[in-house]
Amino acid sequence: MRLSGGIGVAVGLSGGIDSAVVAALAKRAFPHHALGVLLPCHSDPRDGEDALLVAHHFGVATATVDLGGVFDLLLEQLGKASTELADDRLAVANIKPRLRMSTLYAFANHLGYRVLGTGNRSEREAGYFTKYGDGGADFLPLGALTKSQVRALAEHLEVPRRVIDKPPSAGLWSGQTDEGEMGVTYEELDAYLMGMAGGAHPVIDAMHQASQHKRELPKIAPFPEGGTGETTGPRGR
Repeated sequence: MRLSGGIGVAVGLSGGIDSAVVAALAKRAFPHHALGVLLPCHSDPRDGEDALLVAHHFGVATATVDLGGVFDLLLEQLGKASTELADDRLAVANIKPRLRMSTLYAFANHLGYRVLGTGNRSEREAGYFTKYGDGGADFLPLGALTKSQVRALAEHLEVPRRVIDKPPSAGLWSGQTDEGEMGVTYEELDAYLMGMAGGAHPVIDAMHQASQHKRELPKIAPFPEGGTGETTGPRGR
């Protein structure tokens, strides 16, 4: 992280196990330059309580930005442009992680920090993250770990028990859970990724294939070299 020019790190604290583990690691790596940002957006108040519990437990400095008003205003404007879009639950829900990403980068830009993502291998392989939302980060400390491995690391780091034991949820809407939305359990997903499932898994394979674009950088149109006949500076005109 220091080689990239960042003097510290910012991480979104959701009250879940992944962000708790990342916060603990961030504090160890940057004892004086780790910021946990709480970003409620019509969220369950218990998530905020758990996020603060984690921050206090590991001694991580925090900031809180309530995104509910911004979300409501944007949804109102979207409704004026397209009532169908405003009624699309998933499209609307994905606004929340994208607002959170923008807010995290505002803090990071201001402080000279880099943004730590909280995604793990299980979520990334299944495509269970929002493109340019929680998928938008400078570094993924847990990107090579399955959910089961994250849980084991949480135990080792002594993450508060109630955070370890709570059902994983992205908090996109009331009652939403990761496993309910994906249609598979993390136990199934992790066993498949670790080669212990004994063959193909149609649901996981389909999710992986459909989400491949999320794991790639934007594709560049294959124009021939010098095809436009124009010369511009490093950032264009």
